[in-house]
Amino acid sequence: MGRVRVLAIDGPSGAGKSTLATQVVDGLTARGCRAALVSTDAFATWDDPVAWWPQLVDGVLRPLAAGVAGAYRQVDWTTGVPRPGELVRVAVPDVLVLEGVSSGRTSARPLLSHLCWLEGGSAAARLARTVARDGAAARAELARWQRFERGWFAVDGTAGAAGTRLS
Repeated sequence: MGRVRVLAIDGPSGAGKSTLATQVVDGLTARGCRAALVSTDAFATWDDPVAWWPQLVDGVLRPLAAGVAGAYRQVDWTTGVPRPGELVRVAVPDVLVLEGVSSGRTSARPLLSHLCWLEGGSAAARLARTVARDGAAARAELARWQRFERGWFAVDGTAGAAGTRLS
């Protein structure tokens, strides 16, 4: 994607993608590399888990590929109901770490420098981690999300396409 290298860190919810992505960005930054992190959580909602993709492509990926800064409007969950939130600007980095469910989707793979799949253990363990993170009130939505992503990943073949697979 232009001169920007793009690392996608994909896998099911609760696998540890956000933690790994932050560690990668911190490590790159410590070595003098300009790194940026964009999470699919800034776009996805319970009712729109993946169809928002054109916003990311048009707002971030295409501009960065052209060597200009990108921007996107992240989802604001502060009221408990998703709504458009603040505008986030993304300066042109050396490496863009794209993290989250569907970040390594088939349509994105030509834009990626590398795809990392993070399994993160059993569905039960991952659900427990996401409930601990998001609260017990979100359990039903998180369980529904897990059912969705199982189907998504099976059809998309994300894990099999990854150059790196972590458990």
